[in-house]
Amino acid sequence: MSASEVGPGRLRQAAIYRAGVLGRRPAVPTDFGSLETAARRASSARAWAYVAGGAGEGRTMRNNRRAFDRWVSVPRMAHGIGSRELSTTVLGTELKSPLLLAPIGAGALMRRDSDLAIARAAAATGVPYVFSNQGCNPMEDCAAAMGDAPRWVQLYWSTDEQLVDSFIQRAEKAGAGALVVTLDTTILGWRPHDLNLGSLPFARAEGIAQYTSDPRFLEIAARRPPAAARTTVTLGGLRTLAAMARNYPGGFWSNLTSKAPRAAVETFLDVYSNPGLSWDHLATLRDRTRLPIVLKGILHPDDARRAFDDLGVDAIVVSNHGGRQVDGSIAALDALVEVREAVGPSRTVLFDSGVRTGADVFTALALGADAVLLGRPYMYGLALAGERGVTEVIRNVVAELDLTMALTGTRSIADIDRTVVRRSDAQHW
Repeated sequence: MSASEVGPGRLRQAAIYRAGVLGRRPAVPTDFGSLETAARRASSARAWAYVAGGAGEGRTMRNNRRAFDRWVSVPRMAHGIGSRELSTTVLGTELKSPLLLAPIGAGALMRRDSDLAIARAAAATGVPYVFSNQGCNPMEDCAAAMGDAPRWVQLYWSTDEQLVDSFIQRAEKAGAGALVVTLDTTILGWRPHDLNLGSLPFARAEGIAQYTSDPRFLEIAARRPPAAARTTVTLGGLRTLAAMARNYPGGFWSNLTSKAPRAAVETFLDVYSNPGLSWDHLATLRDRTRLPIVLKGILHPDDARRAFDDLGVDAIVVSNHGGRQVDGSIAALDALVEVREAVGPSRTVLFDSGVRTGADVFTALALGADAVLLGRPYMYGLALAGERGVTEVIRNVVAELDLTMALTGTRSIADIDRTVVRRSDAQHW
């Protein structure tokens, strides 16, 4: 029996069990609960607050999970399907499975050179990586680490239009398969986990590598008037200056005596995102890039229709930013159902927020997603075991998706539709 007939699920199981005979366990736990617990132990308080924290009281994060709990799969017996096809194509990007890695900023909080480790793991597993606009490694370095493997690039819309153009041009040169414009973070939501620590990674030059590697941004920063001298010196302030010097390009000691790192941080805080972002801004994208355009952060059916019908975008991502922006927001999975019904079957609709397992991916596909972006789980793998941890998380998610397909009698991604799930409170078939 060939590997394709066995499937990634059984192959992954076999690899783990064979290693177990020799007394070896996986680098990361295979269930999300244990993975989360282990990652929290391995992370600093600042890292955990930023990556795992949500908006407000965390209601949106809980809503995301409750939405998944409202749907159940319907296994079928004796279906005679011995192999499955997990590959699919989205916006011209060939996917080995319907999975992409979502953009997550300030990953170096979890592990230094985070984006490079994630990029290499994505390339090794054949999963496209959406480079974060708030990455800790420049997109060019990540592209080089991936070789010919597929990658997309995220864009936060700056207050400086020339900087927007510069990021777009760099994404094209870096071989991006699509430009993913995040709409839901024109300002940061109320995030108590970070606020209680007084911790904003970007204020320490963490997560601004796309900016400090950009010629337009450096031009803006160089023109910035010198900051007023501060008379109060604190240990925390000195640590922040040291962090800036460590995270800014160049040597630590030369950065420590340079004004450039601080100027870059203050410039970033001024231009990072545009609170006035409008549909008029988005309408200019077609004249600014040859890349497929993806709008990320759509939750309302009317916004989805406008994106496709008025702007002619290529795809949207139904997402509430993993519950990090608005407390008490609609669950992303509930929004997916409404959006798919509104735009019809032919539009390309991707999904993220609340996805933890391969079974979750299956549910999202059944409810209308063409592919799913995975977020926090791979970051937890990064915290535990770096590149290897990310790789194992990806393989575990794909393996469980494959096994779920096998046990529900679905032969291909196209076969995963509303007929294979139902509401858990439904009384009739």
